[in-house]
Amino acid sequence: MLGASDPKFLADENVGKLGRWLRILGYDVAYQSPALDAQLALKALRENRIILTRDREFVERRMVERYLLLASQDPIEQLKQVIQTFHLKLDRNSFFTRCLDCNTAIESVPKAEVQSVVPDYVYRTQDQFHRCPTCNKLFWAGSHTTNFQDWLKRVNGT
Repeated sequence: MLGASDPKFLADENVGKLGRWLRILGYDVAYQSPALDAQLALKALRENRIILTRDREFVERRMVERYLLLASQDPIEQLKQVIQTFHLKLDRNSFFTRCLDCNTAIESVPKAEVQSVVPDYVYRTQDQFHRCPTCNKLFWAGSHTTNFQDWLKRVNGT
């Protein structure tokens, strides 16, 4: 599992998909959109986050020391750059442990508690469910899990 020593990120509006992929991997990624440059910098400083951006002008203003200027527009290439730059661990136990919408760590929820709120097919075919304690969104393994494994192979170049 990822720990407190792992980097926390702040994705600006130019790299929202990258932020979402990092959350899927289990990393703490706040998202700021829209935001003035000063707001972005202040949030990063207050929360000890590394800004991920494609905005050269923001970087040239030198408002923060901790940032990564991403070279590509492609989210897969961006993720590769982040993983290489910060030597990120890809720990399967951390995958799908954060809410994709609000970034909160999700919690396991007993199957019986979700019967009335998930589709019948999902309830019959799934045994594990998770809920975000902040926004109450429910999560379970579906086709997106398989799609993610395929996508991760592309990131790893295999």
